[in-house]
Amino acid sequence: MRLLVTGGAGFIGSHLVESRLSRGDDVTVLDDFNDFYSPEIKERNLVGVGADIRIVRGDIRDAALVERVFEEGRFDAVVHLAARAGVRPSLKDPRLYVDTNIVGTLNVLEAARKTGVGRVVNASSSSVYGVLRTAPFREDMALTRTISPYAATKLAGEQLCSNYSHLYGIRTISLRFFTVYGPRQRPDLAIHGFSRLIWEGRPIKQFGDGSTRRDYTYIDDIVQGINGAISYEGERCDVFNLGESQTTTLSELIGLIEKALGKKALIEVLPEQPGDVPLTYADISKARQALGYCPSVCVEHGIPRFAEWFLSVAGEVKA
Repeated sequence: MRLLVTGGAGFIGSHLVESRLSRGDDVTVLDDFNDFYSPEIKERNLVGVGADIRIVRGDIRDAALVERVFEEGRFDAVVHLAARAGVRPSLKDPRLYVDTNIVGTLNVLEAARKTGVGRVVNASSSSVYGVLRTAPFREDMALTRTISPYAATKLAGEQLCSNYSHLYGIRTISLRFFTVYGPRQRPDLAIHGFSRLIWEGRPIKQFGDGSTRRDYTYIDDIVQGINGAISYEGERCDVFNLGESQTTTLSELIGLIEKALGKKALIEVLPEQPGDVPLTYADISKARQALGYCPSVCVEHGIPRFAEWFLSVAGEVKA
């Protein structure tokens, strides 16, 4: 398979590239290596996955560049992971998130249409569920109240996929990721950031009383779900949750990291952050049935795996 992975130098992308290379795919990575976090981390991410990939350094906001990549690659499928990520940063610069996550996604879909790509797998987010009071979250729930620009852009991306599927016959599968973690996790994310601060003996910032709950999903399980979406032959336009379908409180998470690192955390309790949701919890029955999705790494086992990786690179990986 000739596969394009946008954002392929990132955390999730580099793991997916590694997986697809092991299957014998011809993989092209499109990534702008921006400075949201250290570009050196992204460079290292791709060093270990193998030399048999084509790397294009470019921004999905550049429509002409995106179209040129598609014309040259003649891809069978695209996994669109490139995005500006994170709820809190989106509050500070919503325009950047709209330009990248909405306009950039439009550019990818337009290039797919023009070059005859029949399948686009799109990375969405559990944040699209907003403050729903009914849990676990199902894909057929009405989504009427996102609470951050990031979430709004991800929901808009899903809708653009629906448009292009309906109008042009492109098979589009949007995957709602639930708090992904594991080796190579971005340094700005909670598990990685907490681990570094705890290891260095510095205080961590706990927003709220520690009772917020998240559905933490190990990277290997996410990649398994993406691979299922790449081969999915069901509905032409579809949406799936990819989570572990279990929840962990913030306090419990900190405790697991403390245990894995063998160090106690210094905790600075702060007010809850605007844009943060109190709960994420995935109903994954649809993905189990249609994608063969079968997550196997619970957070109690995943955090020690992450900690083992973190300790092996603690002196190298900085934000």
